[in-house]
Amino acid sequence: MKSFDVAIIGGGLSGSSTALNLSKKGYSVVIFEKEARRTLIPCAGGMASSMQKLLPLDISQAIENEVKKVNFTWKFSDKVIANLSGDSPFWIIKREKLDELLQKKAISYGAEIIKPINVEGLKNENDLWHIICSNKDIYKSKFLVIADGSESEWTNQLKLGPLNPKFATTVGMRLEGLGNIEKRSVRFDFGSVKYGFTWAFPQKKCTNIGIGTFIGNFNIINPNLINNVVNDFGFTDKKFKPIYKRLRIWNGLNNIHNETVLAVGDAASLSDPFLAEGIRPSLLSSFHAAECIHNCLSKKTYDLSDYSKIMRFKWGESMVWGKRIAKVFYRFPKTGYKLGVKRKTAPQRIAQILSGEMSYSDIAKRVIRRLILR
Repeated sequence: MKSFDVAIIGGGLSGSSTALNLSKKGYSVVIFEKEARRTLIPCAGGMASSMQKLLPLDISQAIENEVKKVNFTWKFSDKVIANLSGDSPFWIIKREKLDELLQKKAISYGAEIIKPINVEGLKNENDLWHIICSNKDIYKSKFLVIADGSESEWTNQLKLGPLNPKFATTVGMRLEGLGNIEKRSVRFDFGSVKYGFTWAFPQKKCTNIGIGTFIGNFNIINPNLINNVVNDFGFTDKKFKPIYKRLRIWNGLNNIHNETVLAVGDAASLSDPFLAEGIRPSLLSSFHAAECIHNCLSKKTYDLSDYSKIMRFKWGESMVWGKRIAKVFYRFPKTGYKLGVKRKTAPQRIAQILSGEMSYSDIAKRVIRRLILR
């Protein structure tokens, strides 16, 4: 029976970055990952470059594109363009490569990764977590991190995040070439999908295309819809495999810690309910989770409550407004596009949200200020 300071369930972006931040500080860390290898991760790959400061390694190998423009359309016409400033560039990264870099760096600092393996049981006894795995071994740890994504089976059992998680339905695919997407740009199209939008994020030699629906029960698992979207983005080759995924999105200011366990990334229901951004909250939560666990281990305490408070301040307060915007925008998308995208300053504001320069709460404060001044 092996013992560790921290055990992490899930070896994706949030789990690997948490492991890296902790192992670099000298703690013993183990990651349990159910998949032997992931050759394709259905992620758009958009990442604010400001997040680099939260990672103690060079991720240049994973950067596929630096975005200069964000293009918006309504049913693939009525284009609106927002130019990004050079101060906080927006990157498109290859998720498989980024996850690999994080894992390798964490291992270089002494972290262990066990894969493929399933965690079959958890219990806390005498201030230690006992992790029962499919290999029949039992591992012990002082702290536990849940990082197994949107379909986590542990968050509800451990009372982390919302009691009733809210999900978006997404389809992701990667196609060779760039279609009709301009270099150094990303595309969002509203109106072609009910209660959501489609997106195209180009890498060096291929493009990540996705479809997401955020409210209601609109069915996007539809070959005709998918083919139409792919065609509208300028692709004729049908040799792609759609990957369907439920994405756990932000749904209220909830505690994402409980005693000596916490949740990070998608497992913590942190994904943006309006634009489906998941990388930034994954890296934010991983960094602050590691800092809070470090504080507990160094001071020999077991209180992780600062973690939920920090994430509420750093992310949740903005998502309160993101959720409100999403609820109105996706119920009345044509009006939302006219007033929320075509408005003179709106596209630049969305671009600033993507690059991390602005939050939804900043936008709300501007609107409120404008109404007061009137």
